[in-house]
Formats: sequence, C-alpha cells, structure tokens
Amino acid sequence: MKSKNDKKNIQKTLDSLLSAQKHSKVGFAALLLLYIVVSIIARHISLKADLPPIMLSGHAIPWGTFTGALTSLANICIIMLVVFFGKPGFFTSLFILLLQFPLVLSAIIKHHAFTNIPGVFGNILIIIAIIIIYFKNTKVNEYQTRMRDQAVTDRLTGLPNRFACSELINELIRRGEKFALVHADINGFKGFNSTMGYETGNQVLIEIAQRFKNIADTGSSGTLDFAARISGDEFVLIIRGYHSKTEIAKTISKYDSALADRLTIDGCDLFITASFGYAEYPSDAKSADSLFSYADAAMNEVKRLKNSNHIMHFTPELLSIDRIIEIESKIRDALEKDTIFFYLQPQFNMSHKLRGFEALARMRDADGEMIYPSDFIPVAEKVGLIDKVDGAVFRKAANFFGELRKKTGTDIILSMNASVRHLMKNDFISEVCDILQKSGLPAEQLEIEITESIMIDSPEKAIQCIKELRSMGVKLAIDDFGTGYSSLSYLSSFPANLLKIDKSFIDKINSGTSSKQYVEGIISLGHIIGFEVISEGVEDPEQLEALNDIGCDFIQGYIWGRPMLPEDAEDLVMAELNA
Repeated sequence: MKSKNDKKNIQKTLDSLLSAQKHSKVGFAALLLLYIVVSIIARHISLKADLPPIMLSGHAIPWGTFTGALTSLANICIIMLVVFFGKPGFFTSLFILLLQFPLVLSAIIKHHAFTNIPGVFGNILIIIAIIIIYFKNTKVNEYQTRMRDQAVTDRLTGLPNRFACSELINELIRRGEKFALVHADINGFKGFNSTMGYETGNQVLIEIAQRFKNIADTGSSGTLDFAARISGDEFVLIIRGYHSKTEIAKTISKYDSALADRLTIDGCDLFITASFGYAEYPSDAKSADSLFSYADAAMNEVKRLKNSNHIMHFTPELLSIDRIIEIESKIRDALEKDTIFFYLQPQFNMSHKLRGFEALARMRDADGEMIYPSDFIPVAEKVGLIDKVDGAVFRKAANFFGELRKKTGTDIILSMNASVRHLMKNDFISEVCDILQKSGLPAEQLEIEITESIMIDSPEKAIQCIKELRSMGVKLAIDDFGTGYSSLSYLSSFPANLLKIDKSFIDKINSGTSSKQYVEGIISLGHIIGFEVISEGVEDPEQLEALNDIGCDFIQGYIWGRPMLPEDAEDLVMAELNA
C-alpha cells in the first residue's frame, strides 16, 4: 500500500518522463522539418541553374553554389537525427536517403542531368557515415548501460548492491523522508557454506534474494520496500509508506516468513532463518552511518539471544557495556594485528583545485566486515585507545603521502585528526617528528586537526604543544567549529591556520536566512582572526553556491569527493597534475 506521498512522487516521475518524451518528439519533428524545408529550397534553386549568376559586391555567384551549401546543411540535419535520436532517427534518415536515389537516377537517365552525379556519391557517403555512427553509438550505449548496471547491482543475486542502497538512503535523508533501515543476516550461513560448499551457498543466496525481490516488487508486504544485498550473507531492506512500528514489524515478518518455506538445492531440503535488526530515520538516527550501525547492533543482539523472535528494533540500551566490550575487543585485535587502515577524503578550494586530503580511520573485524567509524571511534575514546588508533592512521597515511610526494612532487596537504588524549601525551611532539622523518613528508604538508573542546580542557598545555608544532612548520586546524563552547579569547590566541565548519551547519545553510547568516558569521570571524575556513559535508550545488557567495575558502564533501582508497587518491592527484 503506497502512501499519498509515494503516489505523488510516482506521479511526478511519470510527468517528468512524459515531458522528456514530449521534448524529444518536438526536437525530432523540428529537425526533420528543417531538413525538408532546406531540401525543398535546394531543389528549387537547382532549377535555376541556367539563370544568370547573382551579383554580390561585384562578384558573380552561380546558383549552384547555394545548392551545394543547402545540401550540406541538409546532410548535417540527417547526421544530427542519427546522433540525437538513435534508432528512429537512423531509420528515418536511411529511408529519406534511399528514397532520393530513384529520383536522382531518373533525372540523370531521362533528362541527362549529369550535374547530379556528385550528389549520388554524396548520398552514398552520408549513408555510410550514418550507418557507422548508428552502430558505434549503439555499442557505446550498450556499454554505458552495462557499466551503470554493474555499478549498482550485486553480480551474484541481481539485487541492488551496497552502493545503490547508500545512494537511496542519502537521497531519502536529503528529502527528509521517514523510513526504516533493516539489516538482515542469514543464521549459521558460514558453517553451512563450509559443509555444503560455496557453489551451493551461492544458490541459497540467489534463492533468498529472489524471494525478497518478489515481496518488494509486488508490494505484498503492504509497504513500499527496497531490498539489497550488501555483502556475503547480509541483506538490507529499506521500508517506507508505513504509519507505525507495528507495520514495520509486520513487513519484516513477511520477509522472515518467506525464508521459512522449504528451500531445495541439488535435491537437498534446506531450512533457512535470518536475524533482522532495524532502526528508523529520523527518530533513531539522522545519518546513514548511524542507521547502519544501529540496525547492525539490533541484528547482532537478535543473534546473541538466539530465541524464536527474529526481529528487533534498535534501542540505546543495545550500545551498553556488552556492546562496548565487544567493539573494544575488535579494536584491540585490529591494533595488535596492525589492520587499522585509512581512507582519504579530498579537500578543494572554491575553484575546484585540490588542496589536500583528510585521512579517516577505518576498521574491519576478523571476518572482514566493515565496522563503522560511528561505532568504533566513540568506543576507542571511551576505553582510552583513541590515541593508538590515531597513531596507526597517522603513521600509515604519512608513509603513503611521503611516497606520493616522491613520485609526483605534489605539495598538497595531509590533514590528520588528533584526539585530546593523543595531543596531551608527553611524547606527542616526538611521535610527530619521528613519523615525519621516517615518511619523508615535509612538516609544511602536514595539518593536524583538533577539536575546540581542548580550549576548555587544557588550554595552556594545548597552546604550548601547538606552538611547538607550528614552529616545526606543521599546520593546525580547529575541527567541528561551532559545535562546542570555546572562549573567543582562547580562539583569538590560538596559533591555528584553519577553521572547519561542522556539517550540521552546512546541512541547514539554505533552510533559512538566519542559518546562512550564522555560517557567514563563522566565516567572517575566522577571516578577522586570520584563519582560512573550510566547510565539511557539502553535498549539493545549492550549498556550494551559498558557500561561494559568503566567501568560504575551501570545501570538503560528497559533492566533489567521497572518502576513497589511497590508490584512488593517487589517481586523483595525477589527474590534477596532468590537467
């Protein structure tokens, strides 16, 4: 059962498609009409070939000159029909060109109009040209369609993949539309895979995906659903069009019941169950990362309880001591095995020139599953491991940048986060010096980000540490500015280079005049004190335009660059240098 809003959205989509089709037909008709008009004029002029030439500025211009020019214009119309309108344009053009042959040949044979012979060969060349263009464009379009499908489709099951799922979630959040994110994990699948074999396991996943897809496509759950496979035996459902939590649970039960039906693979009857955890936007979380994290926490709790109820809604209690202990264990394991890694998110000036990258900590568990930063960073801070996580990312990112500088000579900036605990360590300065020396990264290309809360916690020690870093040439940035309660007197005396405006302010920048003025005030304040200003979380052109209007210096966000693997960052640097 689609909600009224869903019906309106569908109607808008249909209206836009109909509008696009209308414009397409109008363009096709206009181009065809232009061809006919030009051809008629050219034909009319050709009948005047025996007339005296036209005198222009003392020069005699034969009528045939105009005929040739108009014929060329007509041929351009023919080619444009094929280029812009594909199959209809191709067959229309081919029909028109072939139709001309009997007329031209008749004129040559019956009326000895031998001046038409070049036109015959011209038509043949145009036919060859449009055939080449048509089949070349057909191959290009097929390739582009295949690439688009591969980018958003899970190759094994045919369901949308993690990327498609994330894109939909971000779009729903941008529109402020209520939805539930469900994380489903097949119970005991790893053990089943090892005993029955991976080929059989793949067949099981395909069958499960088909059952989920049938429910989502037919709307039999009574809500508007989207099913995706994000990895291994993990599936995600996005549920919309519900009016209560009871309806959410009812929809999830529909998918749970679909697994209860016997599944037969290679003559073996299999009985599959799954654990479902879900979180709602915006009541439970307001970001995609948090939604995934919370739905995952609820799903893991279902697995832990091992009872007959396979469905659980996220509650804050799930992030209690047991959850903290579990994640702490994973962090310690990752630190011991040195498997903490990093992504790089690009930063640009307002002219889209690359300024540098911020290094972002990432982590997987022993099974290779990604643990979201919104999960492990707060736990690392709580249990006193954040400095070790910072240090691991710092070392690896600096080594990468040192090698990148040797290869390219680039002078872009590496921006690193330093927690209060990390910065306050007595050997922090020594650690920075050691990393710079071993990596070969110049201090001038390193920027350390600190939160403004340090100005309240330990301002004197922080300022002393920062002054030492600045004396080495290291840049300093104040992260998430505007979310804390820092003293203006401390801020004005802070030897920093850069203010980072928190994403929460950028999200609201175009929601009202006061929101835009607030961001403008932060930028003006930063400039008065002598800081440059970068805005985080810029995601759409309207935000970019607003920031450009009020004098922001740099931006960081999905609009120009998502967090990426180091090798992709290197490709971006090379493209920038070769531009």
